Amino acid sequence: MEPIVLPITHPTGAYDVIVGADLHRNVRELAHIQGAIVLITDSNVGPLYADAFGEVDCLITMPAGEENKTLATVNKMYSQMVAAGIDRKSTVVALGGGVVGDVAGFVAASYMRGIDFVQCPTSLLAMVDASVGGKTGVDLPEGKNLVGAFKQPTAVLADVTTLLTLSKEEFASGMAEVIKHGLLGDPDLFVRLENRDWRLSDFQDDRSLIPDLQSLIAQAIQVKQDVVIEDPFEHGRRATLNLGHTFGHAIEQISGYEVRHGEGVAMGIVAATHLSHKLGECPADLQPRVEAALQKANLPTRIPVQYDPELIYEMMWRDKKKAGKILNLILIHEVGDVFIRGGVADTAVLETIRTLQRKHN
Repeated sequence: MEPIVLPITHPTGAYDVIVGADLHRNVRELAHIQGAIVLITDSNVGPLYADAFGEVDCLITMPAGEENKTLATVNKMYSQMVAAGIDRKSTVVALGGGVVGDVAGFVAASYMRGIDFVQCPTSLLAMVDASVGGKTGVDLPEGKNLVGAFKQPTAVLADVTTLLTLSKEEFASGMAEVIKHGLLGDPDLFVRLENRDWRLSDFQDDRSLIPDLQSLIAQAIQVKQDVVIEDPFEHGRRATLNLGHTFGHAIEQISGYEVRHGEGVAMGIVAATHLSHKLGECPADLQPRVEAALQKANLPTRIPVQYDPELIYEMMWRDKKKAGKILNLILIHEVGDVFIRGGVADTAVLETIRTLQRKHN
């Protein structure tokens, strides 16, 4: 399988996103690493894939899970790096999903005022979204990603064969971001998602289909590629990449992260579409199309009834996209046309949440 190379430019340089197979063993060559390597991974991914990197100068394994995406975890990593003699010419390599990438990127951005950083995402969600664009960060008890920095990687190596060891739930979670990218920037991608089921078992059972998965991932990354090149620091269009996230992050946090990120995003995308129609911004047939695509990827389309709508709405106000007393929501006109709307009446948002709780799958 020939790798697909997608170049990303940003104000201080450029890097390649390489989508292929068996990439990790060549990380020094592909990412042009000269100094020491700090390999940061988690307790799930490390035992599966860390050996492919050979000997590294500092191996750090964090406990898996969003609940460990904290400043306390970062502080422990600093200590391990200092003890290993890691200097400013070293490179942090993130091996794992979005949590590992966010934490490792924040460490790279802040250790000795910044050292090089390479992303090796092993989840679908991280490949198509979290690893591209340079956003890093950790959570506070008050909300997700409230502390962070922009730190551009020097390379992203998306080895699609690592996806075959995901659970079906984690793979589905990543598909939420693929669907989101189709909705916000690529109608052809969205039609591709509508026209077939995208389930992990298909690729596990028939590896001849893996090039289809490779091309889907590359097509989804191209949407984010276009957005982050245009708006590297989220001053405008880049905020639209948060379609579904304001609702989704609130649901995730209320659930104690029992709801996966992609599951929350899926619910949030349906909520954003429902609210858009309620405000007269999109046709009535868009929500059924969105729900059908999500269901083909084995994703939820309704908000669990045990979560209090008032509490969901309160948590939405802790979102980073809040501007003063205005909550900015990403809404949709049609496939490929999303927009930012502030000042939506709280009654409309709450009615959307309640409606999506009453209608069960």
